[in-house]
Amino acid sequence: MREKKIKIIAKDVISHEINALKKLRLTIGSSFEKVVKILVGCKNGKIIISGVGKSGIIGKKWAATLSSIGTPSFFLDASNASHGDMGQITSNDIVILISHSGESNELKNIIQFTSRNRNIKLIGVTSKKESFLYKNSDLNILLPSIKEADPGNIVPTSSTTTQLALGDSIAIACMRYKNFDKFDFKKFHPSGSLAIKLKTVDDLMLKGKKIPFISENTLMKFALKKISNKGQGVLIVKNKKNYTSGILTDGDLKRLSQKNEKFHFLKIKNVMKKNPISVEKKMLAAKALSIMNGKKITSLLVHSGKVKKKTIGFIHIHNILNANIS
Repeated sequence: MREKKIKIIAKDVISHEINALKKLRLTIGSSFEKVVKILVGCKNGKIIISGVGKSGIIGKKWAATLSSIGTPSFFLDASNASHGDMGQITSNDIVILISHSGESNELKNIIQFTSRNRNIKLIGVTSKKESFLYKNSDLNILLPSIKEADPGNIVPTSSTTTQLALGDSIAIACMRYKNFDKFDFKKFHPSGSLAIKLKTVDDLMLKGKKIPFISENTLMKFALKKISNKGQGVLIVKNKKNYTSGILTDGDLKRLSQKNEKFHFLKIKNVMKKNPISVEKKMLAAKALSIMNGKKITSLLVHSGKVKKKTIGFIHIHNILNANIS
């Protein structure tokens, strides 16, 4: 076969699947909206997805995608369901069955099982309106009648593409309906590259006793010991009201010692830098790093909300770089 013909075949397959997706878009209606609201409203039960063959593989993708955006669900193997796993389906559950024909024998036992319990809602996803699945479901999404991409119209291609796209559409609709944002997404992907990018200052900052606080009335000779013991290269200065009034770095100490022989007996408030830069704890760590680079500093104070003078954390550039954020 010539290379040119191989490319033509590839483009033809893609064209078939694009046409299938166009048909799917035209069929999205009220039943889609009902399914989304039912899934989002599932609080006391579980969301269970099942299918056979290629539809089963798509079902696994549905379950994985829904779970990743805060709508817990799992895939139930239809064959195993008939040999004991049917016990995974209980009252108040929502069962979604995906089948192009709607007549798969392996699904019939699940359909019959759910029909005996009125507290289990069955959602059928099929392209056959006269099928056993469609007629016995509480709610249906009817997929469009399409032509598979192979010459004999028998290989699941265009049909599974529409099933996959439908699942993604449902997942994203649920996500947006619940106002599920990127920070919620991060909770379910703690080890992913996206989670690293979405780490906030609050995730990485030093808290509690690790913050190098010191009173503004402390003499410099004691400040030297404090900055050495804390090992952060900086002291955060507080006034009598417990608010942050300034900052003192080890670089400042070195310069003072060179200029003033009696600097040991100076009070911190007389030599500290006032109005230190403080960032809100929800700020992305990447943005905090950008601020440090722009200001040519190595640390930032952290506050919550609008109370900038109330320091709740401290973040050093090393905390950010060690988290592989750049």
